[in-house]
Amino acid sequence: MHLYGTQTIENGHLTIGGIDTVELAKQYGTPLFVYDTSLIRKRGRGFKDTFEKLGVTAQVAYASKAFACVAAYQLAAQENLSLDVVSGGELYTAIKAGFPEERIHFHGNNKSIAELELAFDTKIGCIVVDNFHEITLLKEISEARKQKMSILLRVTPGIEAHTHDFITTGQADSKFGFDLNNGQTDEAFAQVKDHEFLCLLGLHCHIGSQIFETDGFALAARKVMKKMGEWKQAHGFECSVLNLGGGFGIRYTEEDKPLEPHVYVEEMIKSVQAEAEAVKLTMPEIWIEPGRSLVGDAGTSLYTVGSHKSVPGIREYIAVDGGMSDNIRPALYDAKYEAIIANKADKEKDATYTVAGKLCESGDKLIIDAALQQAEAGDILAIFCTGAYGYSMASNYNRVPRPAVVFAEAGEHQLVIKRESYEDIVANDLPLTLKKG
Repeated sequence: MHLYGTQTIENGHLTIGGIDTVELAKQYGTPLFVYDTSLIRKRGRGFKDTFEKLGVTAQVAYASKAFACVAAYQLAAQENLSLDVVSGGELYTAIKAGFPEERIHFHGNNKSIAELELAFDTKIGCIVVDNFHEITLLKEISEARKQKMSILLRVTPGIEAHTHDFITTGQADSKFGFDLNNGQTDEAFAQVKDHEFLCLLGLHCHIGSQIFETDGFALAARKVMKKMGEWKQAHGFECSVLNLGGGFGIRYTEEDKPLEPHVYVEEMIKSVQAEAEAVKLTMPEIWIEPGRSLVGDAGTSLYTVGSHKSVPGIREYIAVDGGMSDNIRPALYDAKYEAIIANKADKEKDATYTVAGKLCESGDKLIIDAALQQAEAGDILAIFCTGAYGYSMASNYNRVPRPAVVFAEAGEHQLVIKRESYEDIVANDLPLTLKKG
């Protein structure tokens, strides 16, 4: 049985951060997300410490779309991480969390005027510019305010990561960024390089998700650095920042073979240093954006087992009190997970069940044919590695309240997001005032 971070089995129960998960389920109810914050800290330090050890100036920005809340942002701030936000809502949450504005980077392919104005009001550290429409808006806003703003240009380098393979042609068809190969990036550069208020720092790229190799990052670094070299030679302009994005993989099942954070960083640095020498550039500051790799395997979902259905010769079902409303990834991406019965964690996994959710959809299955201990109504099911894109993609489908979230570390636990109530669900509803025709 693979355990993550501080997880242990004590007195037959799964523990996280020194806390019995069965007791957490009793205290806070289920469904419940439990985050091992020690593991989040360890992952963040694995990236940051490698840059520092190798003497490379860098920013490690938490890609917070993976899981965003006030406490998560405050944890990132404690670890001296930067922050990648992709909406006005995430930016507002960062402000409420007291996150250092100068370390906030704002992404997105269709930022509204209100969102951009909030970024200027907040004086964030950088806006990652995605398209020509955004350049126009940024010029108008910055000129009207006579306010400077640092920017990166997001580019699509023509590299797409598919699990272990890297394809160098397909990525041109993307909703994000300026194409590096058809002249769009050069046109964007021409529009911003001499602007009075927009301060171009460099380029950003992102090649995919759940990446278990370093080859794609190396290839992307070479292609983007080559463009930077062309700009220096042709225009005397030298970029100070290269952002290589995120996408670092984690282990969901035994099929996944992720690398440790330091391996990704070391290989990135080698590639950027080699290319800087080749194109005669000063070594740029390297920015990266881990999201899933910081919080994914630090999160565990706890559910209470309810009904059991046997389809003789075909399948055994158990149903839990959550489902696609708190984890849409299995239905959306065919995502795979592993699980245990938390209150029988020391028992042999001698049963196979398909774990069904309670939502009124036939596709609401969290795990198909999961190896588990014998399950009974009232047992606590723990599904591992749900920390990324579980709560952040949760919904009120079927008017199901979103779960509570707890942080656990060193024998202490804290509620960081309250469980929604039925009253919360109807809070924004308004009564009908139209007259019957």
